[in-house]
Amino acid sequence: MNEPIIARHWLALAAPKAAPAIATSTVLILGRIWNANGAEHSTGNAALMVVLAAGSAVAGAFAAGGRSGDSTLAGTAFATSGTLALAGVAGYADGISLPLLLWALATAVAYGLAARYWRTDRREAVAYERQNSERHETHAHVERVEALRAGAQIEVARSGAAYAEQLATALITRATLPGYDPAALTAAGLPELPAPTHLEK
Repeated sequence: MNEPIIARHWLALAAPKAAPAIATSTVLILGRIWNANGAEHSTGNAALMVVLAAGSAVAGAFAAGGRSGDSTLAGTAFATSGTLALAGVAGYADGISLPLLLWALATAVAYGLAARYWRTDRREAVAYERQNSERHETHAHVERVEALRAGAQIEVARSGAAYAEQLATALITRATLPGYDPAALTAAGLPELPAPTHLEK
């Protein structure tokens, strides 16, 4: 059965590619808003962000280093730590140059990590499509073989029916011939054909 082809909108295709830049830009903007509202040179705010970022990094290290380490949890913890660090620097720093430098670095790291997952997803999608196409080809081959077999059986049945009909017609025609004498055929040494009993035409 043919599956419907669904054309995705270009925004739906571009949104995952823009997500890392949107995330880091949002953190930078919020940090600068926080800076404009009194976070600049605030030791308490800076200390809070350092503690939160360090706590997230430690949690990520524990999640990654455990016996049954959870990569998703570790990645989330490290991403949270980087986000808090970027927000703290953007909120505490005087100018925009250091926050922009960290934003560019964070965006590059985010795209590097995302590219790895995109490659894995693409590889899995290609493998899934290949497996589906092989399965469809196998089923199509089996269906063709079964169709040929069924066609051969139908042809054999048709030829058998045609032979039976021709034999019945020959027996009826022979019995209606003038001067037909089964005893004369037997006396001549020819085998006598069985007389038709229930002949359907």
